[in-house]
Amino acid sequence: MLTGKQKRYLRSLGNEMEPILFVGKEEVTENVVKQADDALLARELIKGRVLQNCADAPQNIALELAEEVKAELVQVIGRNFLLYRKAEEKSKIELP
Repeated sequence: MLTGKQKRYLRSLGNEMEPILFVGKEEVTENVVKQADDALLARELIKGRVLQNCADAPQNIALELAEEVKAELVQVIGRNFLLYRKAEEKSKIELP
């Protein structure tokens, strides 16, 4: 579980990022989960976007995806969300 200070730090890092994961009308599929998992392995922190044609709320999509890939949901703003999962080996992001 992330503390408030850690979430604030991750939000500041995510502020400069462009979304690399897009969730569309099919919502959370195996392919989306695989892409998120691969991206988290490579980067630890990813930004995603829920597209307009998605029927479910962005908060629900982000929570479901975080649960599927065993990541922490850092924030949801509008249709964008940030996911964080600490690397098992060398961590690229040092949390305060």
